[in-house]
Amino acid sequence: MTQAEIKLCSLLLQEHFGEIVEKIGTYLIRTGPQPLRMIVNDTGLVLDQVKKALCVLIQHNLVTYQLQKRGFVEYEAQCKRVLRILRYPRYIYTAKTLYNDTGELIVEELLLNGKMTMSAVVKKVADRLTETMEDGKTMDYADVSNTFVRLADTHFVQRCPLVPETPESPDAPPPPAPTLVINEKDMYVVPRLNLVGKGKRRRSCDEEEEGEPKAKKQKQEGESSEPPPDDGIYWQVNIDRFHQHFRDQGIVSAVANRMDQTSSEIVRTMLRMSEVTTSSSAPYTQPLSSNEIFRSLPAGYNIGKQVLDQYLTLLADDPLEFVGKSGDSGGGMYTVNLHKALASLATATLESIVEERFGSRCARIFRLLLRKKHLEQKQVEDFAMIPAKEAKDMLYKMLSENFVSLQEIPKTPDHAPSRTFYLYTVNVPSSARMLLHRCYKSVANLMERRQYETKENKRLLEKSQRVEAILASMQATGAEEAQLQEIEEMITAPERQQLENLKRNVNKIDASENQVDETIFVLESFIESTVKKP
Repeated sequence: MTQAEIKLCSLLLQEHFGEIVEKIGTYLIRTGPQPLRMIVNDTGLVLDQVKKALCVLIQHNLVTYQLQKRGFVEYEAQCKRVLRILRYPRYIYTAKTLYNDTGELIVEELLLNGKMTMSAVVKKVADRLTETMEDGKTMDYADVSNTFVRLADTHFVQRCPLVPETPESPDAPPPPAPTLVINEKDMYVVPRLNLVGKGKRRRSCDEEEEGEPKAKKQKQEGESSEPPPDDGIYWQVNIDRFHQHFRDQGIVSAVANRMDQTSSEIVRTMLRMSEVTTSSSAPYTQPLSSNEIFRSLPAGYNIGKQVLDQYLTLLADDPLEFVGKSGDSGGGMYTVNLHKALASLATATLESIVEERFGSRCARIFRLLLRKKHLEQKQVEDFAMIPAKEAKDMLYKMLSENFVSLQEIPKTPDHAPSRTFYLYTVNVPSSARMLLHRCYKSVANLMERRQYETKENKRLLEKSQRVEAILASMQATGAEEAQLQEIEEMITAPERQQLENLKRNVNKIDASENQVDETIFVLESFIESTVKKP
């Protein structure tokens, strides 16, 4: 756990959950698993505040608890899960592209609330969609339910573990912490709900005043409502499945850049056929026969079986080895080599960064070292066709930045420099880790810059919001154009210019955060693929 990661987690928790939750989350990340008593003592917060903060963190899967042998419960922060908050906009945007506005809002609600029942999600999303529709139109619960079922079928949402039902014995005391279990078969099984109804619009204050008092109305609603049929069955976003989708998109675009659109469509079809059957950490997809791939190609692609076989042979013979041949039955069995594809994507990212930071000549030396593995300085000069002085300068520059490493091979045991080979090499996993650490630093800096920008212009932002609120209320009451003009002039021209600059700067920072996160995703996926699972 590096300092850059801890700082970024702290900033993310503060931005999304406030100071108290941030203090407890950061404390747990720094110290590891701790019991409740220690958290209260060390943070100096009130017991009630600590309990509420832990509830929030557990609800959002940012903290887990474990019952120890001695009978007390320890709470542990999930740092990797906290860093996923950075990727929330990307999850929501992916849901929008795949399942339209309904899918986008379902994923957004689940991310905002951590865990929710299906009935609660459907009602909330239907209400939100109805708010944005024209007067007289409403969103049907059934339509939202259908989208939710499609998300569950493709594993983008999954059930949360439940407390197992056990016969209660009056004498036995309840355990200090419940043990949650889930059957893997039930993880994506949607409960049969007959949700009938449409989304409701929020009623205005005038309508509420005309009708019954608000408190009385809420009380009556509470009395009449029964617990929903799916009470106790909670759902959450399956982050690993989204990551699998991002990885597949990266592989498809890499194939499109290297070869052509048809090749990328064939690889996309192979990945789509095995997306639910292949686990997110598997090194290969399930073997698929040429005949199966041909039958599953999209309707718009009118390529013959013979042409498909030629494309598959080309893909299998490509030096990058994104696609491998695993057998000859069924017209040839093919798999997508996921780990090799991730290694190629990470290497391409490293090459791009070296080129941007040190120039094209350094990138040439870097690519040469990647291809030849180990080279002496004289060999680098000869192969790269760069003068000795420049090559030495470039190699030392990359060595000082940890993009290149130096390996000593002594001829004699005394390690005398005159009798030692000095070989330059690129250790890709180590360089990827170093870059990942820098990316975390960059995102933390961007977040701090955004907070500084908004803090500096806080008074102006508040004034702008007040003016907008006055304008909205006057437009609703049917004010004249001259009055509206007068209100708008409360913000002067220089202030308007300052607001425009602030908006542009904040948008740039947000876009930069998303771009850095794309690099973080590629590097993290590659590093995880190199770690051997026990």
